[in-house]
Amino acid sequence: MAWIAQNLATILVLAVVIAVCAAIIIKLIRDKKQGKSNCSCGCGCSGCPSAGICHGSKNTTKEDLK
Repeated sequence: MAWIAQNLATILVLAVVIAVCAAIIIKLIRDKKQGKSNCSCGCGCSGCPSAGICHGSKNTTKEDLK
């Protein structure tokens, strides 16, 4: 118990960092399941000429990837 008391601040900061990382991962997973784009431009795929081959589209063929 003394070790926990001596390191309480470090333990709390670690818990907060883990919680933030878990929240980010959960958000990314939910967005991926909903088909939301996480491309760096932030524009979405509706007007993108490469939308058919981007982000693992189900309509992607081997010829599209060449």
